[in-house]
Amino acid sequence: MSHVINDLLRQALQARKENRLKDAKTALDHAVQLCREDNACVELAAALTRLGQIERDLNSKNVALAHYKEAVGILRAEGDEIRLAHAIRHLGDIYQEIGRAELAEPCYEESLHLYRANEGTHPLDLANAIRGLAILKDKSGDVEYAKALWGEAKHLYEAVKVREGVAESSRRLARLAG
Repeated sequence: MSHVINDLLRQALQARKENRLKDAKTALDHAVQLCREDNACVELAAALTRLGQIERDLNSKNVALAHYKEAVGILRAEGDEIRLAHAIRHLGDIYQEIGRAELAEPCYEESLHLYRANEGTHPLDLANAIRGLAILKDKSGDVEYAKALWGEAKHLYEAVKVREGVAESSRRLARLAG
């Protein structure tokens, strides 16, 4: 059955790339159902995080939140720290989007702790987690911490050649300096 689940996950990814969000959602709903039937926890977490992203794309933030929360619970039990850090960061992003900074901050802090503790962390994942916390700290008026975070994010974005990240970091650093 795992090959069917993997096929559905690939179909959903392709559909999202092609901006066919309803098709992606349908494939992921089916994958979640199959994962639950097979008790395939790792695959279920993957399907839930992807489904959460589709729900974010569709602006269904509360539904996305529920999917990410469930995925975080599964990933905690499974002990996959990189995937857990990624899911928690997205939880932080959603909380921030819905104006719940007090819930977003601990998500970002935990995500950063997990990423920094793991040598297998990709710099882009770390940069994206730092970015979320930097936005949050800037909004809350913690300018010095926000500057330090944006500086670190910029360095990481430069290292992986993500021009958009470098440009955003530079803009925000310039604004904070002025």
